[in-house]
Amino acid sequence: MNALLNRVKSFLVEDEGATATEYAVMLALIIVIALGAISALGTKVSSTFADVESQLP
Repeated sequence: MNALLNRVKSFLVEDEGATATEYAVMLALIIVIALGAISALGTKVSSTFADVESQLP
């Protein structure tokens, strides 16, 4: 049990790897890309529905 606690403690103390700031920047970039994709896809889907609606009797 002590070995597990020591490993967890060393994991929390280590400064290597991505920091919270880096994660926040990555998350912001993902959100911007997702919003752009949703916007582009939404426009295309809207025009597709309009085309289908115009062909209905």
